[in-house]
Amino acid sequence: MEGLGLHGWENFYVIVGSSAGALTGLTFIVITISSSDGSGGFSNSPVARLMGMRAFITPIAVHFCSALWVSFLLSVPVQTVLSLTVCLGVTGLAGAVYCAQITAWMLKTRVHYKPFLSDWIWNVILPGTSYLALLVAALLLSGHTLAAMLVVAAASVLMLFIGIHNAWDVVAWITTERHAYGRRRQGDPGRVEDDSGGASEDANKPKRSGPSR
Repeated sequence: MEGLGLHGWENFYVIVGSSAGALTGLTFIVITISSSDGSGGFSNSPVARLMGMRAFITPIAVHFCSALWVSFLLSVPVQTVLSLTVCLGVTGLAGAVYCAQITAWMLKTRVHYKPFLSDWIWNVILPGTSYLALLVAALLLSGHTLAAMLVVAAASVLMLFIGIHNAWDVVAWITTERHAYGRRRQGDPGRVEDDSGGASEDANKPKRSGPSR
């Protein structure tokens, strides 16, 4: 089968791939901030922290690496329609299965933290959409090459933005909310302790206290 013409896409995937590689470092920053956070409470239990890591932090690195991997695939000079179809299909399928696993991990975190709608959108729905888009692109590639290439490009950029958003969201949550609501007074789930040890109201306002993200 003749080589797949990728002329004109080289610069695009150089930008996406280099950005994904550089942004992977955000994951290490998030982990560093998370591990250095000193607030106590049940949300800092080893089990809760592990669940939070699996559901909210590790996927950030995975999405960045997925964008890097797709950029690598589209940069191979001897890529053919058949080989690219197989690679994109396997990547999309593996990503979709991983998103299903993230869903299971997020459901497990509900013991300590109830995910918000935005958590489900940015950690499950949008990532799942990007990986399913790769599957669709694999199916379209032989008959509708340009459409498939546009879908792959959109999925790659979406992965980058998902990773950036989720890294920011985790850091913002740790630095602004966990510190305020990380400790709950034992026996009174409606009250939380502030840094000085005093209790503050309230059972009515939603709290984002939960596992380390």
